[in-house]
Amino acid sequence: MVGGGNEFRFFLSCDISLPLAFRVLHAEHILITQQKVPELFVECKLYIDGILFGLPVKTRLEPSGPTYFWNELITLSTKYRDLTSLSQLAFTVWDVSSGEDPEIVGGATIFLFNSKRQLKTGRQKLRLWPKKEADGGVPTTAPGKVPKNERGEIERLERLVNKYERGQIQHVDWLDRLAFSAMEKAKEKECERKANLYPSLVVELCSFEHRVVFQESGANFYIPAPVLLSNELVTVWDPELGRTNPSEHKQLKLARSLTRGIVDRDLKPSSKERKLLQTIIKFPPTRTLEVDEKQLVWKFRFSLMSEKKALTKFVRSVDWSDNQEAKQAIELIGKWEMIDVADALELLSPDFESDEVRGYAVSVLERADDEELQCYLLQLVQALRFERSDKSRMALFLVNRALSNIEIASFLRWYILVELHSPAYARRYYGTYDMLENSMMKLVGREDGDEDGFRLWQSLTRQTDLTAQLCSIMKDVRNVRGSAQKKIEKLRQLLSGVFSELTNFDEPIRSPLAPTLLLTGVVPQESSIFKSALNPLRLTFKTASGGTSKIIYKKGDDLRQDQLVIQTVSLMDRLLKLENLDLHLTPYRVLATGQDEGMLEFIPSSSLAQILSEHRSITSYLQKFHPDEDGPFGITAQCLETFIKSCAGYSVITYILGVGDRHLDNLLLTDDGRLFHVDFAFILGRDPKPFPPPMKLCKEMVEAMGGAESQYYTRFKSYCCEAYNILRKSSSLILNLFKLMERSGIPDISADESGGLKLQEKFRLDLDDEEAIHFFQDLINESVSALFPQMVETIHRWAQYWR
Repeated sequence: MVGGGNEFRFFLSCDISLPLAFRVLHAEHILITQQKVPELFVECKLYIDGILFGLPVKTRLEPSGPTYFWNELITLSTKYRDLTSLSQLAFTVWDVSSGEDPEIVGGATIFLFNSKRQLKTGRQKLRLWPKKEADGGVPTTAPGKVPKNERGEIERLERLVNKYERGQIQHVDWLDRLAFSAMEKAKEKECERKANLYPSLVVELCSFEHRVVFQESGANFYIPAPVLLSNELVTVWDPELGRTNPSEHKQLKLARSLTRGIVDRDLKPSSKERKLLQTIIKFPPTRTLEVDEKQLVWKFRFSLMSEKKALTKFVRSVDWSDNQEAKQAIELIGKWEMIDVADALELLSPDFESDEVRGYAVSVLERADDEELQCYLLQLVQALRFERSDKSRMALFLVNRALSNIEIASFLRWYILVELHSPAYARRYYGTYDMLENSMMKLVGREDGDEDGFRLWQSLTRQTDLTAQLCSIMKDVRNVRGSAQKKIEKLRQLLSGVFSELTNFDEPIRSPLAPTLLLTGVVPQESSIFKSALNPLRLTFKTASGGTSKIIYKKGDDLRQDQLVIQTVSLMDRLLKLENLDLHLTPYRVLATGQDEGMLEFIPSSSLAQILSEHRSITSYLQKFHPDEDGPFGITAQCLETFIKSCAGYSVITYILGVGDRHLDNLLLTDDGRLFHVDFAFILGRDPKPFPPPMKLCKEMVEAMGGAESQYYTRFKSYCCEAYNILRKSSSLILNLFKLMERSGIPDISADESGGLKLQEKFRLDLDDEEAIHFFQDLINESVSALFPQMVETIHRWAQYWR
């Protein structure tokens, strides 16, 4: 930002991570005859430098009258930071009233930046060119801006109204009313005078608190405004900020002179240097190395080759702009002790651009088995964004593994499909999708009865057909007015009537949530909906093995964040079990099939709110299903142990991930004692409720363990501390996985650049295991004390959190 006096310029640094959004307001002068009242919908395309970005957005707009007032908000997946100075929106209005092929009413384009490279905001009136589809060419054949020589009094007044709405003209109520009244009369006279007016479309672009100016990266080509001799605070943009100090760079190059390579081979660190190196090696992946730290690692690179944990620090210490140094580094990487998968994931982050380094990371991943690979598959698909070519070694690796495992193939296909809406990377994901399809189609069926490639690929594409039909059903169900029971009846009626082909599939369809499970049809009478604003469908499917599978289908909700959290829960469950600690977690399956739709596995359970309403306590609920007169609290020992362990597991995990908005409706309990959490709309410390407690542990859970003084509660704390220390050992793996998701568009990760640091803080890597146990015990005691009546105001507020 540069400033001086009363003027400030923001170089697209404010709100650049927001998605591009605008509002379609109304259309004017659309030809209406007695024979035909047009039924319109608007198609919007985004062009960047004359190239179509992303998929067109088609919005059918129902008119409230002949004037076509819509006031419809449209949000694109493209972020403001993805735009260039030649970005433009192309609007085409179609008439679909004939019921046949749509007819073009007209089209218009608008550049998002003006001649001064300032982002356009506020209301914009676009002239529609009759019978012409808008294009994104530069120059365009359908400019929405009226030429200066054709502008009249109406256009001048509309420009003033736009300034008025943006707050650039002072508001005076009595004078404004007179002015607007006079303007309406002037418009009516102009319309009567001009018989053949152009049709037009009025849209409203988002406004910001300050003017947004586009600037390419590099030197500041705007001349700063003169600094006034006053007491005003002036911030001046420094074009050298963040750049390498030339003198430091020269010293570094001299110290790294390649002539010292022979000498460096025999160098051994002193005891002090060895301690410093061990400290550097233990740095988390989020830590940036200082110049002297890089120099130390480079100096003793030969003696560190047996330390596999040191490789990522060595790669960060290399000056990759120096060809000779990069060449020597690549030779050393090939001779280094083989690293773990967690470190390989770090080398796939956007911090590393070298094809050789990323290729080495893929070679490490090739050693992982299919079960482990599925734990990271979501992040590996995101890592394709950071590759330097469309047919990278990573893409080839993922496709090859998919050819031998139908589960990986199914999930890989879905993860790629969701990313096709990303304008900046759509081409890359389309290329990977084509590679996967072509490779699978070439598979030949084996003699042992395996399907050939064509049938395998067809079994995956039919999953998309199924979700499209479920989406149509949901729209019809939502349009039903009345009680939830009427909506359920409508759902069952549709499944038995119009969509009766879903009750018995022609061929079994692989479940999108569990591709090895074959679904044969829906059971209408066992299908229902949930009582919520989005009316999710709860569907019971028959399976080829004779059983059933219950799936929840949601439309209108972004499930990518839930998908990430559940994937992390599943990974943590695996890490705990590898250390022989089974905490009876319930990582139910979640799959986002689009940016606003997806499927979830339905786990038969009841919310704590429902349990407390019907049974008054968790203990009474568990006694109903697992009674034992000789057991603790009248419950079987196994059931109580399951409850305690699951409470411990989710207490630790929700603390580490910073899960927010916890209440008794999104804590569920199965009849065998497994407690689990659902609905992860807030993570990494975000919480819509004020004063959240440090740990999401409600008093009803503690009471079911016998209270804060019981031996079972002590066992609960022991499980928590053990699990916390086990997960701390794998902190680098978890941090690297979240690092790869930074540009995924998932709300709580993309919105907060410090999310990785917040996650790192929860691991308390500055503590040893014993100190970590004391820390976590204090954390539990602090949270539990907040649940019971105390005099401290803060504790009272925490107690209110659960109400």
